[in-house]
Amino acid sequence: MDFQYTEKVQDLINQVRHFIDTEIRPVEGLYHEQLEKSPWETPPVMEELKEKARAKGLWNLFLPKEYGEYSAGLSNLEYAPLAEEMGRSRIASEAFNCSAPDTGNMEVLAKYGNEQQKKDWLQPLLEGRIRSAFAMTEPEVASSDATNIETRIERDGDDYVINGRKFYISGAMRKTCEIMIVMGKTDPDNPNRHAQQSQILVPTNTPGVNIVRPMKVFGYDDAPEGHAEVVFENVRVPKENMILGEGRGFEIAQGRLGPGRIHHCMRLIGAAQEAFELMAKRVNERVVFGQPMSKQGSVREDLAKSWCEIEQARLMTLKAADTMDREGNKVAKDLIAMIKVVAPNMALNVIDRAIQVHGAVGLSQDTPLVNFFSYARTLRLADGPDQVHMMQLGRNLAKYFA
Repeated sequence: MDFQYTEKVQDLINQVRHFIDTEIRPVEGLYHEQLEKSPWETPPVMEELKEKARAKGLWNLFLPKEYGEYSAGLSNLEYAPLAEEMGRSRIASEAFNCSAPDTGNMEVLAKYGNEQQKKDWLQPLLEGRIRSAFAMTEPEVASSDATNIETRIERDGDDYVINGRKFYISGAMRKTCEIMIVMGKTDPDNPNRHAQQSQILVPTNTPGVNIVRPMKVFGYDDAPEGHAEVVFENVRVPKENMILGEGRGFEIAQGRLGPGRIHHCMRLIGAAQEAFELMAKRVNERVVFGQPMSKQGSVREDLAKSWCEIEQARLMTLKAADTMDREGNKVAKDLIAMIKVVAPNMALNVIDRAIQVHGAVGLSQDTPLVNFFSYARTLRLADGPDQVHMMQLGRNLAKYFA
């Protein structure tokens, strides 16, 4: 694997970094002011940022080359450092139209959608005109095992009728969220548990779609996208809204979550790097017991450990991305599982040290640290808990060396 970025990628890194520093950071305060006035609407300043980023060609950078006309032409390895830069600001990914859950949904539609589905939903998502949600997790069952889900999708003539309850559906609170990909069971009695599920497109304005409430994460409502509890009551959509075909839901989910997991890891490394730099700056500025904090042995150890951990996670992420590009997502599944465990835990460690160094201000709204910490802790659960990834990784390793 070549660790040197090509001239093309280095130029994109510089462009993304410059855009974040000169366009996004100066208006982050305004973004949050506008958000407080109308929490579930996209702040006007974000729409301005999106227009500027698109005009510069810094748009939809996440779709790998295999997606042809929809792709920005980058490999996973080329996109990795760009996502890391975006992860240094909690609002940057959206400005480049590279934020979850839209990225995963666009990948699903580009890979599995039919031409009409692409026209109706993929195109406006690629243009950043609408937002979307992915509805899989349910409160009544252990959704880390996707075969447990209970939402029913039943054929009725030329329609499908959907009934069920979902929660922590990221993006569904936003007023511009116009489409959800809903996972449910079309064939619950199928002896093959992985052929019971299907995924179907459900416009949010469909009668019977009830956005019940926003779920909070460590007290954050994560506006404007939010994490909604959604109840589907006799929701009727045309049969053409089925993605790929009945019984293909688990297959689609696996295809969706692989790239999504590594994108999260890339962004978390950026968040950890930002936290590290804030920590390093802080210890040089603050004087304790008559000398700069940077003179304290325990502080130096925290800096050293943090730098090592970030670099380890970064290299593992790059290796996973490179393997995805060269050998495919299926071959890279163990590396994806490894980094999905390693990156959130690494970020939590680094961010926690940065909070400690900042003292009381580290717990406040005056730094991004607490928000970073909440995000990193969420990622130990989202897209599969640590335990599931380690269980599957351990199973595979036992087979390899049997």
